[in-house]
Amino acid sequence: CEDCGKSLIGECKLHGPLIRARDRVIPSRARLTLPHYLTLRVLELRAGNQQILGVFAKKVIQKRTQFGPYVGQLSTKLTRYDESRLVLQVLKDGGKYFLDTPNEDCGNWMMFVRLARNQEEQTLVAYQHCGEVYFTTVKPIQPHTELKVWYAADYAKFMETSAVFIKEESDVCPLPPVAKEPVDPWICSSCRSSFATFALLESHQCIHKDRV
Repeated sequence: CEDCGKSLIGECKLHGPLIRARDRVIPSRARLTLPHYLTLRVLELRAGNQQILGVFAKKVIQKRTQFGPYVGQLSTKLTRYDESRLVLQVLKDGGKYFLDTPNEDCGNWMMFVRLARNQEEQTLVAYQHCGEVYFTTVKPIQPHTELKVWYAADYAKFMETSAVFIKEESDVCPLPPVAKEPVDPWICSSCRSSFATFALLESHQCIHKDRV
């Protein structure tokens, strides 16, 4: 304590605690890459203060606007799986790798874009070009509209998944046809979560193995 000239363990009982000044919080790499006409919104707050984020337009975005490439670490397995985001893979040097984003400093803003649950929600299409993944708008996006993405037909085939959307009412909205997937979902034996394809189940099970 500089006031009484003593070295103390803990607070000075005579003069009290020090006034702590905290460093300014620096946004993550992913948040800093967000274009000025897009914004992040907190859609849900889960246990442990986990924020579920969505990307929204602040102005009209024209059809055929391309975003990317998607930034992530090339990995043979996912270290982080989020059922609301697309699983992305690329072909590099003859090998198939995941674009892994274990934290916000390993990716760009595209990691926050949520998957579309049906054709009406979809505003973006994901595809691979020259070993990179890009998102392109499939319709004009109005202000305050959330950007949501699904695989292009060829990319869906590469990802071993379907290019059809199943509505909440169980109606089917077909997109360009690709190889058919089994009707029955793939079930995780550890947590009973269901997945549309074996590739997604396999990626999810890698996380269980790492935790064990």
